[in-house]
Amino acid sequence: MASSRTPAIMILGTGSNVGKSLVVAGLCRLFADRGLRVRPFKPQNMSNNAAATMGGEIGRAQALQARAARIAAHVDMNPVLLKPESEAGSQIILQGRVAGHLPSGDFARRGDFLPRVLESFERLAAQADLVVVEGAGSPAETNLRARDIANLGFARAAGVPAILVGDIDRGGVIASLVGTHAVLDEADRGMIRAFAVNRFRGEVALFADGVETIRRATGWPCLGVVPWFAQASHLPAEDGLDLRSTPARPGAELKIAVPVLPGIANFDDLDPLKLEPAIDLVLLRPGQALPGDTGLVILPGSKTTLRDLAALRAQGWDGDILAHRRRGGHVLGLCGGYQMLGRVVRDPHGLEGPPGEAPGLGLLDVETELDRAKTVRETDFVHGASQRAGRAYEIHLGRTDGPDRVRAPFSVDGRGEGAASPDGRVVGSYLHGVFASDPVRAAFLEPIAGSWLSGGMSYEEAVEATLDELAAHLERHLDIEAILALARQRPAPG
Repeated sequence: MASSRTPAIMILGTGSNVGKSLVVAGLCRLFADRGLRVRPFKPQNMSNNAAATMGGEIGRAQALQARAARIAAHVDMNPVLLKPESEAGSQIILQGRVAGHLPSGDFARRGDFLPRVLESFERLAAQADLVVVEGAGSPAETNLRARDIANLGFARAAGVPAILVGDIDRGGVIASLVGTHAVLDEADRGMIRAFAVNRFRGEVALFADGVETIRRATGWPCLGVVPWFAQASHLPAEDGLDLRSTPARPGAELKIAVPVLPGIANFDDLDPLKLEPAIDLVLLRPGQALPGDTGLVILPGSKTTLRDLAALRAQGWDGDILAHRRRGGHVLGLCGGYQMLGRVVRDPHGLEGPPGEAPGLGLLDVETELDRAKTVRETDFVHGASQRAGRAYEIHLGRTDGPDRVRAPFSVDGRGEGAASPDGRVVGSYLHGVFASDPVRAAFLEPIAGSWLSGGMSYEEAVEATLDELAAHLERHLDIEAILALARQRPAPG
């Protein structure tokens, strides 16, 4: 099948966080289970939650969508990834590789990426029976339309029809759908062929008049009203704003506290922990103190280590963590969090902000210097204390070294990875995803909890089951045959 005619459909949203990513993931699983070769695609993503794939890095949401489609993730699934470094701009990841820095106000340059975006899309389409495309933000941001590659700019350039999704849970769904129709020009409006309403709570029939109001005002047919999918919390979050503490678990055997810093990155490390019934996961927001009964503090990854280290101190969390350590508590630093645990962090080239350095928390006898070489890879690893194995990934700048490296908690290719304090209560590592391995998670956490984690579960099985449930949920509430029919009716590009 010629790639230019491969069926494709684009899922747009009336705004950010309306559920586009999960709708695409559910459709990928649904169509894959029908025997179709499905490929997810997002032209441009802005997120510090990245996944390492063969060839580089992409947004974590696209990695989940690839998993839903039962295929390996590939850099072509998210050709432009913008990783915010500060309010001033973002690091550019172009087809998996670092390609410079984009100032926040440089909207015009984004249009320069369109040829590479279309190149990636065509390669994917050539291997597929169906491509499911995810938009970014909202197509109603007409001030950005001239150089848009993320929404209708891409849809028109590639000739991909779109479905507009609104989120009723946040309120104003009629206005957001009808308003989007109103502000679009005629050519853009024509690319949207239908709408759907997401995250409905209650009796769907009660919204029949609302559906009719939208249909009359826009001329678009409704493909369905999708009820709230509570199990969505079992899947990896795309945005740091989606991170939530677990509901109170009075019988939990271990409380884990995680300071949520401005540049938090690759926080999928927390996903297995939030599903573990024996764990009470507390995400600390600004103004909150570290709970006194915390057993383990995790400092997660960071896209801006020096800035986040300053934010940690500004919140007083450094004092809380040091007091926790003096009481015999455990601390784990991952990637940027690992760097913060050392004696000093240096950024002489200004790779994550202005050049500079700052003292770390001093809980590990190591030092870090950021350099221009970026490590991006998937790898097998072994947990040294238990000799249990798993699969992880690395995405980081910098080299960390010092005496505490002799007690590396993990090994990769027979070489030690990470560092640990002499008493083993403070551990750091560049590996992401180690807790996705059930045996490694149990072996690492049980000594801290002081007992067997009685609520043990299979994380990978939980994710797979949730993707299956999501696909079935969408099949019950969306007109799937109409979606397929629209995907086969691709207009000419341009």
